[in-house]
Amino acid sequence: MKNDISVSQIMTKNILRLSLSDSLSTAESLMKKNHIRHLPVVENEHIVGMISLNDLLRISFADATDGGGDDVEATVYEMFTVEQVMTQKVEYITSSHTVTDVAKLFLEHEFHALPVVDDDCLTGIVTTTDVIRFFLENKSKE
Repeated sequence: MKNDISVSQIMTKNILRLSLSDSLSTAESLMKKNHIRHLPVVENEHIVGMISLNDLLRISFADATDGGGDDVEATVYEMFTVEQVMTQKVEYITSSHTVTDVAKLFLEHEFHALPVVDDDCLTGIVTTTDVIRFFLENKSKE
């Protein structure tokens, strides 16, 4: 298996992103609509944070309600900003990192997504799903 390929081969390049002025409702809507769990927060192409579905769930009381959670969720989302909820100290990789490098980082730090930053600009995102898919596809080629 050739697992020393660059992460640029498996990363998502067409990245959905948020800005600091976006609402948490926008973040949730983008995640649900696109079946994703992580969104980079970007200002002028520079990554300033990451927000995950788990971040939203942590502040939402919707799971504690039975059926009428949308109103509660909307109210809670209005109480916070993207900047207050996002992870601000973002670990990232460059597109020259290998798939093996990324897999090790996921294991060591329990990350599920890492932004790919080249020349101080966001160029992609790689997730555990991307890495697992790569290893499974290449396992079948052995």
